[in-house]
Amino acid sequence: MRRLLLVTALFASLAQAAEPIAIEVHRDANCGCCKAWIEHLEANGFEVDDHVEPDMAAVKTRLGVPNSLGSCHTGVIDGKFVEGHVPAADILKLRAQPDLIGAAVPGMPMGSPGMEMGDRKDAFKVIAVSDEGEQSVLAEYPAD
Repeated sequence: MRRLLLVTALFASLAQAAEPIAIEVHRDANCGCCKAWIEHLEANGFEVDDHVEPDMAAVKTRLGVPNSLGSCHTGVIDGKFVEGHVPAADILKLRAQPDLIGAAVPGMPMGSPGMEMGDRKDAFKVIAVSDEGEQSVLAEYPAD
């Protein structure tokens, strides 16, 4: 009986791990790279609630995205902002750090998730923002 309980608990844990992670994405209706970033998220286990917005500047202001970190779309996960083409793995890092309020990939670097167009891959950094407004590098990706 004990073995059955352990196996049942293991399967329950695996089922929980396989559940999609909910994230909201706010984007402009005409942005193709935003749709490509959403596909990246979905391919990496996220369930996306897609919001087409008429005023992205208002969304970014409401969520506390610093102007210097702006990009084309903004995600929200667990109350934290995800600005621009942040890789899925770095969103998971963001979730694990309670002192952070968001993460961003400023601009639209070629080769970042959703910006894969041809062979070009620019170097880029994922910038973390603390609850005190301090910025630090969460992850760094080299150019190819």
